Amino acid sequence: MSSERLQADIETNAEFGAIDTDEGRGRTVLTGSSADRAAREYFVERLEDAGLTVSVDVIGNIAGRWVPPEADPTAAPVAVGSHLDSVPQGGIFDGPLGVYGALEAVRALQESDITLDRPVLVVSWTEEEGIRFDTGLLGSAVAAGVTPLSEALSLQDDDGITVEAALEDIGFRGADTLDPAGWDAWFELHVEQGRELESAGASVGVVEAISGITNCRVIVSGEANHAGATQMYQRRDALAAASQFVLDVEQAARDVANTMSESAVGTVGNMAVSPNANNVVPGEVTLTVDVRDVDRAAMDRIVDSARASAARIERDRPVETEFDQYRLTEPSGMAERCVSAVVAAADSTATDMMRMHSAALHDTANLAEQTDTVLLFAPSRDGISHNPLEWTDWVDCATATRVLAGAIADVAAESAHIPE
Repeated sequence: MSSERLQADIETNAEFGAIDTDEGRGRTVLTGSSADRAAREYFVERLEDAGLTVSVDVIGNIAGRWVPPEADPTAAPVAVGSHLDSVPQGGIFDGPLGVYGALEAVRALQESDITLDRPVLVVSWTEEEGIRFDTGLLGSAVAAGVTPLSEALSLQDDDGITVEAALEDIGFRGADTLDPAGWDAWFELHVEQGRELESAGASVGVVEAISGITNCRVIVSGEANHAGATQMYQRRDALAAASQFVLDVEQAARDVANTMSESAVGTVGNMAVSPNANNVVPGEVTLTVDVRDVDRAAMDRIVDSARASAARIERDRPVETEFDQYRLTEPSGMAERCVSAVVAAADSTATDMMRMHSAALHDTANLAEQTDTVLLFAPSRDGISHNPLEWTDWVDCATATRVLAGAIADVAAESAHIPE
């Protein structure tokens, strides 16, 4: 494989939506933007340059198909990829490493003397970050049947522009379909967005499970009143009550992490206070709870504790509470044969590798119920991501891509070696 070619592709992609920054390299690529169009068009060019047949599906997902000379073109393909969109002022590796690592892995296999029995698909998913249309993992959710196409296309941004209109505007509202249930396997390479690999001195992580995530919306209703004229015993302070709830969620998550599952986490990261004035007793607070773990039972324990906290606060304080668990994504286990293929590829190249789980969701989570999947991580310097300071050393990008190529070869061929 060519580490120089991989680096050149990622650096070229970094120019699309590039932002001015004092440190690092940043980009903003939102679905349906001019930067998104440029990133997609360049990716299509690179796929075609490598001899892949390109298709765009009904939600804008891009796929490049390579049928090796000896492969059965009707065989279930091995698919690999990630996403090209970004958060506002994000970094240059989150997503593009997985897309261009996938393409470089295919090019390495093309240039080797390996015999593959299956086609290989290189995929870039639409709206993974969920920034413009407030729904992450959208492209893979449609492909996997998690989200109906009509619902996805009708999502609107803050200006009332729909996903369908945005994709049509940039010329990437396709007519094809992707069917992960018909794939033999799926591989995704991504930056870790954490510090475990860096701390362990490992160059590659193989993810054995992706955390599930659940969100709860809680409304605490009291009574807005004058901050000076309302005596303390007369107050129905919604924010004071909500503050107790936040502390209860934190304690519940700590207890579960200490006694049940050390990877369990619970966060209240969003709060809207009304009327939000310094001289008014807060009358209503709406907050969001985010709970994640690889163990569904641990997630449920935290949610149950949060629900109990809301009920207790309503009993103990002169407020009312509403509790709505509005989102639940189950934890996803990776396929052992795919995990084993990554481990074998790392061993054969003497690459330091560690087994781990992912606390962040990725498109792979949507695909795990449809086909055999695995997620690979490359180290993130200081664990920084979604930030212009996000950085993965080029040697680590190349090492992870080499392991990826070997794992694809393992699954797509009866006997294979890792291309040099």
